[in-house]
Amino acid sequence: MQTTMMGVKNDNMHAAVEPQRLRDKKVKELVSEKRRLVEVPYTATLAHTMNALVANQVVAMPVAAPPGHWIGAGGSMILESDKHTGSVRKHYIGMITMLDILAHIAGDNPDDSGDHSNMEQRMAVPVSSVIGHCLESLSLWTLNPSTSIMDCMEVFSKGIHRALVPLDSSMENVSGVELVESASSYRMLTQMDLMRFLKGHESDLKYVLDRTLNDLGALVEPIFGVTDHTRVIDAIKSMRAGSLNAVPIVESFNPATEDHSQLVNGKGRKLIGTFSATDLRGCPVSHLQSWLTASVMEYTRSLLSVSANMAGSSPRELVTSCAESPLAEVVDKVVVNHVHRVWVVDRDGQLEGLVSLTDIIRVIRTSLLE
Repeated sequence: MQTTMMGVKNDNMHAAVEPQRLRDKKVKELVSEKRRLVEVPYTATLAHTMNALVANQVVAMPVAAPPGHWIGAGGSMILESDKHTGSVRKHYIGMITMLDILAHIAGDNPDDSGDHSNMEQRMAVPVSSVIGHCLESLSLWTLNPSTSIMDCMEVFSKGIHRALVPLDSSMENVSGVELVESASSYRMLTQMDLMRFLKGHESDLKYVLDRTLNDLGALVEPIFGVTDHTRVIDAIKSMRAGSLNAVPIVESFNPATEDHSQLVNGKGRKLIGTFSATDLRGCPVSHLQSWLTASVMEYTRSLLSVSANMAGSSPRELVTSCAESPLAEVVDKVVVNHVHRVWVVDRDGQLEGLVSLTDIIRVIRTSLLE
């Protein structure tokens, strides 16, 4: 009896030790192998910025200006300074995302004329004039290197997709939005970086990863999407209005009568594709204007394979799961396929909801707290 009780106690202690080791980890361990920060100057054109996004295979990057030259779209005071003298070299004024660029291109296009010279004019504007088209680019987050994984997860579980980490910060704040921060160098930490880290500690999280999406309450609904007859320009405008980086493409109930210019409730509809700002990153600027009036399915079928190959990757497959799938399966799919969301469907391929990186991080953090 005593041996059995001691054995149970030891098993419980062992189960508690594993997550504790994970909770003791710090943000600096996540960025130790990250490359130097990729950024663009505030004077860069949108064309140059888009080329930089493609070349570096990123969907967002900070915009830098000379110190004191710009107050910043969100009033941020994130500075890069000389490590030895402390003099400020640059000021990060905001973030530019692929959705910002697409929203600028599609935003006030009244006649959809397909005029390529008009597109050249749009892409010639400075990047600083486009910051803030979408809410995410208005704020810069920083995370202190000594921030705990739990606090990092709290930030990313609230829909923050990325944060700057100063490598030699002397600030006491562990996390915060638009902090006054000065450092000689930064690294970008993303939700995907955190997901890879968590996947590398699967044994510590087995008790939560074995549970289903339904059981964890990880599914998000209602889920808004576009129909297969929605034009690219309308999809971009809808994504901007809803602050969505991607939407599911669902079959139209009635192509002749349904309003394809607005988001629709996708639940219960046949899922046939994904329309994402990330996928448009590889589209040549010269082709963008002509594709604005095409349907999202025409774009994904005809151009995505070409643009993806140009960007150095293969066409993205539709990544799905079901409500009774274990969380481990979903974590594996997002990391392996490098996607930021998994569509949840029933056995007939009807859309039931979605699970994003934000949702995954949220339920894992909640389980760790328990």
